[in-house]
Order: sequence, then structure tokens, then C-alpha cells
Amino acid sequence: MEQRTPTLRGVAWLWFGISVAVLAVGFRQAIFLVPTDAAQGNVGRIFYYHVPIAMLSLIFPYINFVASLFYLYWRRREPLKALTADALALSTAEVTVVYSSICLLTGMLWGRATWGIWWTWDPRLTSMLLLWLLYVSYLMLRRFSSSGQTHTLAAVLSVFAAVDVPIVYMSIRWWRTQHPAPVFGGGPDSGVDPSMLPAFYWNLAGWTVWGVCIVLFRFALERRRQFAEQEAALQAIEASLEIPQ
Repeated sequence: MEQRTPTLRGVAWLWFGISVAVLAVGFRQAIFLVPTDAAQGNVGRIFYYHVPIAMLSLIFPYINFVASLFYLYWRRREPLKALTADALALSTAEVTVVYSSICLLTGMLWGRATWGIWWTWDPRLTSMLLLWLLYVSYLMLRRFSSSGQTHTLAAVLSVFAAVDVPIVYMSIRWWRTQHPAPVFGGGPDSGVDPSMLPAFYWNLAGWTVWGVCIVLFRFALERRRQFAEQEAALQAIEASLEIPQ
């Protein structure tokens, strides 16, 4: 274990460095190299952040969902595996809240510049806000609940939150909405100018690598907390079993 720790730390720092480098390239592409949008001006550059982060905001919830299902399945059969799944569920829930918050904030800034208002109860915006509220509730439940079934209740809430993800994704396909039509996969008129693709893909890659980096970091911290908690419980049991001399 002592020999593996420096290696793992080195990999972690390397991953962190790669994520920062990719984000820096994406920033340079989006801010300095891509031509200014003829209709929106420099405000249109929000696209290179809002869209990739919005996409990732719908991916991390499903990792949380799968991890929560494994927790529910293993919690009585294999408790140690259940703890690992629970740590992954918590870390992805936190990243989901961060990414969905950025998605909502950048969307509000973009909406203010293009629509003249900060918020409208559009189906896409409303369903995304609901997703954010569900995961904030998930974290609050885990933080403040004193029930012995907190992790189980949080896992069940994760299942309900996952139902909202396809609603968010399909909202601009199911209903007439003020939100723009899908940029990718939205039909024959969808897509962007090829000059915009490098900046988009660099930022998508950068925010993906960064998100995975944060998930792994939080997962490692939560596993360390779990091990410390188990060790403390074991020491308490051993102390209670000691026979007074």
C-alpha cells in the first residue's frame, strides 16, 4: 500500500494537469480563435461552455443512478461493495449539482442577452431546474438526515431524479419551447459551422476530464472517510470487549 500511494498521487496530479491543459486550450479556442457570431456578437461564445456543461449535466446523474442501484442491491448482500457504490453515488451527485448550477447560470446570462429576461418558465429550463433541486435535496438529505436509512433514502431519491433526465433531454423535442432547437441531432437544419467545432470539442473534452477528476477526488475522500469510520467503530468494539484487569 505504501508503494502504491505515491503512484496514485502521481496519476492524480497528471490527470489534474491534463484537465487544466485541455480547458486552457478550449478557452483559447472559444475566446480568441473562433470568429465572432454575426447575430449575437461575443455573447455567443457562451455556447462553448453552456452546451458542453449542459450535456455533462445529463450524464453524471446516470452514473449516480447506476451507483445507487448497486448500493440498493448490495446493501444487505455485500455491505463493503455497497459502501464503494455509495461513495461513487455521492461524488457524482456533487458534480451534478456543480455542473447543473453552471448550466443554469450560463443559460440565464445567455437568455438575458438574447431574450432580454433572466428567466422564463420554459419546459427545458423548468425541467433542468427540477433536476438541480432534486440533487440539492439529495445532498441535503445526506448531510442533515439523522435516520439510519439515510443512504437508502438518498439512493431511492436518485432513482426518481434519474427519471427527470430524459425529460430534460426531450423537452425541446416534445414541446414548442422558447429554448433553441437541438444543436446536434435536431434534424436537417441542426448543427453548427465547422469553424466552431474545434472550440466546442475542446471544451467538451476539457469539462469531461475535469468532471471525472473531481468525481475521482471526491470518491477517494469519501472512501477515506468510510475507512476511518470503520476503523473507529472497530476500535470501539475492541475496547468494549476488553476485560478489566
